[in-house]
Amino acid sequence: MFQRIGGAAYKADLKNTIEFCAYLGNPERNFKSFHVAGTNGKGSTSHMLSAVLQEHGFKTGLFTSPHLKDFRERMRINGQIASEEFVVEFVENHKEYLEEKQLSFFEMTVGMAFSYFSEQQIDIAVLEVGMGGRLDSTNVVLPEISVITNISFDHQAFLGDTLELIAGEKAGIIKPGIPVVIGEKHAHTEAVFIEKAKLNSSPIYFAQDEEHPSYSLDLAGTYQKKNLQTVLSCLHHQRFFKVDEVKLKSALQKVVPSTGLRGRWEQLSSHPVVYCDTAHNLAGIQLVLKQMETLNASKWHMVWGMVNDKDIDGILQVLPKNATYYFCKPNVPRGKSADELQVEAKKWGLIGEKYDSVEFALADAKFYCADNEMIYVGGSTFVVAEVI
Repeated sequence: MFQRIGGAAYKADLKNTIEFCAYLGNPERNFKSFHVAGTNGKGSTSHMLSAVLQEHGFKTGLFTSPHLKDFRERMRINGQIASEEFVVEFVENHKEYLEEKQLSFFEMTVGMAFSYFSEQQIDIAVLEVGMGGRLDSTNVVLPEISVITNISFDHQAFLGDTLELIAGEKAGIIKPGIPVVIGEKHAHTEAVFIEKAKLNSSPIYFAQDEEHPSYSLDLAGTYQKKNLQTVLSCLHHQRFFKVDEVKLKSALQKVVPSTGLRGRWEQLSSHPVVYCDTAHNLAGIQLVLKQMETLNASKWHMVWGMVNDKDIDGILQVLPKNATYYFCKPNVPRGKSADELQVEAKKWGLIGEKYDSVEFALADAKFYCADNEMIYVGGSTFVVAEVI
């Protein structure tokens, strides 16, 4: 499955999903949806939108990936994860079809989520794209609005090695006549989105060009300001419901308890101070590093692990050289060995010990962290999953 193995499970085709949905009775047609793509920020954006919809009284489904601790995190209704019984029964009822058609992990999960949302008779779902957009299994819906948070380098083996090519894949979620909000304007990608929107007669809006009132947010991290701007633009241009100002303010102040969002510049402890973040590509890591600079840590202890299919050198070269590193391998087949990571990091002036597990690395970081120092855990979603 793509969650653990990576590229071997990627299927650049919507045929399986279309046939699976038809076999299930096209459950995706039984509810409205907001569709969210982008390189970074799409998870936070999706959770914010879900919180706002919930606060307005809608029975709201939320589909996200990957999960941190429990597979059922991928499909929530009003913040509550799906029941074990539903997952077990779904697999039992459709096992013959799933095995015969050789569906990928993600294709199965999307069909399962659509069925769950339909059975539970939700009003609307916020659907986060798994990867890309054009060929992502979620791209069989006709949403109320499409959202593309931003474009930067990630999954180049599948989406292309230029920003224009990656933007082209993300732009694949733009549907005829359906408004689309682009979170960030970029010289290399702006024309791609405008052209795609023009071909589909879709109204297009760039969030960073708009002005919205200021709102407080319960999500930490200065980078969330960009995501919030995208959310506000989406809410302004969607046609599904009328936004109530009081409910909007309330929802944005309780995104975490309303939706269960974890791992976004999350403080795990105070003594010592430990932060974690699921950022795992260059653009995401750079935003985290800016956040770290706002804190008064005399030194950072970095519990760091990565997976093999990322731009490892590109990320390592931007990490702080005056930090102490605790290299570890996330417990997934895609995980890069701590030995190799330590060697590659040394080339970029990053010095530290290697550990047999994330748990051991964090334990040592806590032992050596002085009162005026702080710990950061990251490099991969899988590393964060092991400490949460």
